[in-house]
Amino acid sequence: MDAYDKGSDARQGQDGPGGPAGPDRPDGEADTAETTAPEADGAPEAAGAREAADVLEVAGAAEVAGDREAADVSEATGAPEAVGAAEVAGAPEAAGAVRPAPPGTAQPPAPRTGVAALSPRYQVGAVVALAVVAVAVCAHIGAVFLHLAPSNTLTKQHGDVVDEWVFPEFEQNWKLFAPNPLQQNVSVQVRAEVSTADGEIRTTGWYDLSAEDGRAIDGNPLPSHTQQNELRRAWDFFVASHDSDDRPVGLRGTLSESYLRRIALLRLDRDGAAGPGGVVERVQYRSRTTNVEPPPWSGEKVSDRPTVRELPWWSVSAETRGTKSGQAGQAAREGGAA
Repeated sequence: MDAYDKGSDARQGQDGPGGPAGPDRPDGEADTAETTAPEADGAPEAAGAREAADVLEVAGAAEVAGDREAADVSEATGAPEAVGAAEVAGAPEAAGAVRPAPPGTAQPPAPRTGVAALSPRYQVGAVVALAVVAVAVCAHIGAVFLHLAPSNTLTKQHGDVVDEWVFPEFEQNWKLFAPNPLQQNVSVQVRAEVSTADGEIRTTGWYDLSAEDGRAIDGNPLPSHTQQNELRRAWDFFVASHDSDDRPVGLRGTLSESYLRRIALLRLDRDGAAGPGGVVERVQYRSRTTNVEPPPWSGEKVSDRPTVRELPWWSVSAETRGTKSGQAGQAAREGGAA
């Protein structure tokens, strides 16, 4: 036992040679060296394994970060490849985002607008309506052209039809472009002889019919055709169909007188010229023509004195049958006679 104990290199424990605190080493030094010696032998392998694990973790983090960056780029640009990368990385889709259709998928047709959106029946109706409007516009333009064009074969054969369409609303003339346009102001006036209810005859003052039309047109954005042209055209018609002695030339002259008498009765009745129970027996026209003053730079000299043309008295007893004043006067006379 003693020999074995002395010659053996085995560890003797705390009570062995040297003991826990021998003279050659501090306490616990031998135990520490003996205990850590096996761990020191395997330390390089453990360190390499840890380094490999750290590298793998870093590489995995880089891949995940790259996938997330790709997902961010895809959301900003809308690229399909980036959207796929974001899905692989597990990035949440944006709320309300529309996922693009995969390649090769048929797109829905665009909605139709205008006439194409109508049903076939209404499309045919729209085409027919447009065709009718186009034909009417072309016919109107052709009629106005024939009205303004010089005499030709068409106007000789179909002049009456053209005039019926053009007059009175679509009349055209060349006065604006004539070498000598109208340079006078013509004022047409009328007065009347009225038989009152008590049998007397009185003469009214002059009624300026042109001034009445001018007041009706002034400031009116849509004046009527009657206010603009009725009196003017009637007076031009009379002047063109009478000679210098105011005698009618042909049937048109007589017709122009009848037209002016009718206008005079309508205007006098509107102004109340006959009065209560009165009847218009005769009317008389006159015109007052004044030259338009030329511009200062023209050097032209014209007379500023008005020219008055006074027509003879016209009997209108037969013309009063359709007027209110005539009917009232006849009723008053019949009542007095009874």
